Amino acid sequence: MEEYRIQDDLFMHVNAKKLEKLVIPADKPRAGGFAELSDGVEKLMMDEFNQMVKEDKYPNEYLRRACALYKALKNVKKRDKDGLKPVLKLLTKIDSLNNVNDLNKAFKEFVFNGVPLPVDFQVEPDMKDSRKHCLMISGPSIILPDTTYYKEGMEAQKAQLLGLWSQMVKGLLDHTELDEETKALYIEDALKFDASLATLVKSHEEWSEYTKVYNPMKVGRVASQLKPLNFKRGLKNVLGLIPEVIIVAEPRFLKGFNTIFNEETFNEYKHWAYIKVLISASKYLSEELRELGGMYQRALSGLAEMQKVEKFAYNVASSMYAEPVGLYYGEKYFGEEAKKDVISMVKEIIDRYKTRIKVNEMLAPETKEKAILKLSTMEIKMGYPDKVEPLYDKLIFNEKKSAYEIMTELYKVRLLDNIARINLPVDRTEWAMPGHLVNACYNPSSNDITFPAAILQAPFYSIKQTRSENLGGIGAVIAHEISHAFDNNGAQFDENGNINNWWTKEDYKMFNKKTKQMIQEFDGIELPWGKVNGSLIVSENIADNGGMAVTLDIMGTTPNSSYEEYFMNWARVWCNKARPEFQALLLKVDVHAPAILRANMQPRNFSEWYSTFNVTKKDKMYLDPKKRVVIW
Repeated sequence: MEEYRIQDDLFMHVNAKKLEKLVIPADKPRAGGFAELSDGVEKLMMDEFNQMVKEDKYPNEYLRRACALYKALKNVKKRDKDGLKPVLKLLTKIDSLNNVNDLNKAFKEFVFNGVPLPVDFQVEPDMKDSRKHCLMISGPSIILPDTTYYKEGMEAQKAQLLGLWSQMVKGLLDHTELDEETKALYIEDALKFDASLATLVKSHEEWSEYTKVYNPMKVGRVASQLKPLNFKRGLKNVLGLIPEVIIVAEPRFLKGFNTIFNEETFNEYKHWAYIKVLISASKYLSEELRELGGMYQRALSGLAEMQKVEKFAYNVASSMYAEPVGLYYGEKYFGEEAKKDVISMVKEIIDRYKTRIKVNEMLAPETKEKAILKLSTMEIKMGYPDKVEPLYDKLIFNEKKSAYEIMTELYKVRLLDNIARINLPVDRTEWAMPGHLVNACYNPSSNDITFPAAILQAPFYSIKQTRSENLGGIGAVIAHEISHAFDNNGAQFDENGNINNWWTKEDYKMFNKKTKQMIQEFDGIELPWGKVNGSLIVSENIADNGGMAVTLDIMGTTPNSSYEEYFMNWARVWCNKARPEFQALLLKVDVHAPAILRANMQPRNFSEWYSTFNVTKKDKMYLDPKKRVVIW
């Protein structure tokens, strides 16, 4: 096996031996790191579900329902017998539409049955008044992973992917009673409608600047631009009211809406909606249809096979009942000793952040004061919540129905819950992630950080690891999430979670200059599977940079700390082996840098890296001091 000097490639020096042994499961796009822990939790909780079902004993009603859904989805015999039948009534209804007026009449029925309209809407916290909710609209998602696939130079990839998609759809349509000419027409029309959408909806790079989704407009102006869709009447039927103001996430889409949706293009929309419903429903129908309907997504990620039915059923059920499943996992597998230890680490990191901001020469006193206030009011959500949201009391279904009908029933409950929020204040006690998820997040609208129990495992964290290792693992992850409060998006929110410019003009100008330097540090890096887009990943890179800066600062005042252990565990956390198709996809759609760059790029910005491993100009992991970026 090739030897890698740590000064040339930290990622490979630490992970090469493990990467050589790692085998990517046939139904997964990657292995190692986060994926390895996720797979472990998945196996553990599947065993729990199987044991509960076998004994017919459940810790509470929520888990009983989750297991009932698990059983229904695993019932291949019933799903195969039902075939396409459960969704035929809805497909026939879509087929029966003759014009836009017919769609306007079916507006409410379609919303509650998961038929995509030519515009999406949902209730969200208001970014300028985080105490209340608002209605936000956007364009539908497109077939290709990103709008950039429609740009010049991407013709070969576009043709290949749309060819695969068309092949999949043809296979699904073969199960209907449509004749060959009609099937070909449906596919042709759907592709036309999708191509039109792609000229108006945002790319992932545009979506990554999420404060730019806040474009409030009077409902009358929105409705006039959505004609011939009768949006106001449709909203009244669905919401029971018509909001005075709507937040438009994609102004370009709204402006061009009636050029892609009108009486002349109506059949293109109708056939697109028919196919979208068929694809969405396929995973809950027969096994043959589930395999067919997942063909395109598997190809995008390079998967060799679809998930086995047991794993598929568990993932759907544990997602539908995420909070109670996560609460069960957290209470059983997350120790109080670990919880106290990690919470103390979070508080230490926040305090060190405050100290760093106080001595930050870039910021004026008034900006420092607001930044420290934001840190002081940041809420910590650690492990799992104390109680289950009221939503889960409503997630009841008829266990005798087909899997598709059950999922439609549960979808309606969740949709009704979202819609009802339009009249309710925002509940800041709600958790953004369940306890059994291997992840962490910062929510700018509530100024809180969430660390589910499942991520608090080695190599991220262990009571058995040294403090230096834990700082390089979970410590850097914690500081990363805190840093999101001050990334290019989070920096635009105040301590209450509202978009509010709390910076002096000069400070914000300097911050934007450093943001551009971070973009330049990554932009255009060539990897075997494509070129890195520095603008797409800048917010996560700022967070990684801040996470490393503050934890290295803590390392410097910790007795007997080992920078070698710190950097080694930092690289260990990002150990990842992925399929090339999946890597190429992530470069287009993921706001995170590829794992190898997360491991190798940020250390170069810090003097501790050079002094610990004697890194010089002769080494590959050397960066000229003038190009090094430290923001926080």
